[in-house]
Amino acid sequence: MKNLVLVGFMGTGKTTVGAALAASLGLKHTDLDDAIVEREGRSIPEIFTDRGEAYFRDVETKRLAEILAAGSQVVTTGGGAVLRKKNVEMMMEHGIVIALHATEEELIKRLENDTGRPLLAGGVATRVKTLMAERAGVYDFAPIQVDTTGKSLSDIVMEITSQVVERAQDGEQ
Repeated sequence: MKNLVLVGFMGTGKTTVGAALAASLGLKHTDLDDAIVEREGRSIPEIFTDRGEAYFRDVETKRLAEILAAGSQVVTTGGGAVLRKKNVEMMMEHGIVIALHATEEELIKRLENDTGRPLLAGGVATRVKTLMAERAGVYDFAPIQVDTTGKSLSDIVMEITSQVVERAQDGEQ
């Protein structure tokens, strides 16, 4: 079985949904950001501060390739993983990609107290609006699109599962 790869803007629920989806399907869950932290021995904010975003994106691409090669798991990515064409190509080749979305208002509410996201420095509402505008359309490549706004975790998992099963029945992996 191919990997199930969750992408989407920060705060859409990728890690939470990914863990629940993996549990419901009896698959391993691998969070790309956690794998980077483990490999680098420091937090993502520390990586950004010490080495910069370009270095982080290079490490992200390397770890993504390693993780996707393992197969048959649920992989959750950071919101910016799709900014590199190579990452998108790897995700599409080695997985079924599911993009999670939420309204701007919902994202601001979910992220307003999160201090572990370096790209939100300078004010959550302002940064969310700016980044959403900059990233408009970057998640559209994913064949499965799910809005998480106002939905329970179990409903989101059920929606993803049914779409993955439907794709499998249609002959897509």
